[in-house]
Amino acid sequence: MLKFTKMQGLGNDYVYMDCTKSGVPDDVVSLAQFVSNRHFGVGSDGLILVCASKTCDFKMRMFNADGSEAEMCGNGIRCVGKFVYDKGLTDKTDLSIETLAGVKKLKLQTKEGKVTSIEVDMGEPILEPSRIPVLAQGSPVTNLALQVEKREFKLTCVSMGNPHAVTIVENVKDFDVKKYGSKLEIDSHFPEKANIEFAKIIDKNTIEMRVWERGSGETFACGTGACATAVACYLNGFTNEEVTVKLLGGDLHIKWNKQNNHIYMTGPAVTVFEGELIYDNH
Repeated sequence: MLKFTKMQGLGNDYVYMDCTKSGVPDDVVSLAQFVSNRHFGVGSDGLILVCASKTCDFKMRMFNADGSEAEMCGNGIRCVGKFVYDKGLTDKTDLSIETLAGVKKLKLQTKEGKVTSIEVDMGEPILEPSRIPVLAQGSPVTNLALQVEKREFKLTCVSMGNPHAVTIVENVKDFDVKKYGSKLEIDSHFPEKANIEFAKIIDKNTIEMRVWERGSGETFACGTGACATAVACYLNGFTNEEVTVKLLGGDLHIKWNKQNNHIYMTGPAVTVFEGELIYDNH
């Protein structure tokens, strides 16, 4: 029996497990695939393990619905902050979390002993093509033209520890995210695939966005994607340094602090339910 907690940040939902003492399960890839299945498992966008860290307060490991390991998840890491505080694994409200995308700093806002919202220092946006990675010339990459079924997209590429490609569309509500996102994700210009964001500029302070996540498909929200979109829109002169990004699951507040070049993301984290998993991969 494996104890788990189902959590969501703006509808971007994951199964969380406390591995601080037990360590990572040997069959973590198949476990991630199983729990993510919305018909035969718990149902989620993936699996996030909260682990012990030698250098930080905790370590986060994130696995997509297809079992592939990802570097980071903005909505996921906010839920990690709520998970460790609400469960009494820490009493600190300033946390450092080790991820494959580097160390992330969290500030927890609490009410009556529970976390209500979290600000995450997402670090510096990565704009060099080789580090995103994307096969393109120039830095930043703001005009990568790719075609899908005779439709051309101009993409701005950003890494927030994981690769993103952002394109502007006129009508994001009715846009066929699956049709175009699934093909752009695996385009040969992206050696490690990419998360694809489709954004509409509402005004200088507001962006509407939908996201096709690498390895998971369309999700209700993507924290790193919201950060990458805010960066891309600012680089192209569409928006200010501080914006609200409106996603299917709700709003995120994103600020690009030009003094230290860090991106700050603030949003909610919610516990949905807890349970015990009967799991046998044989």
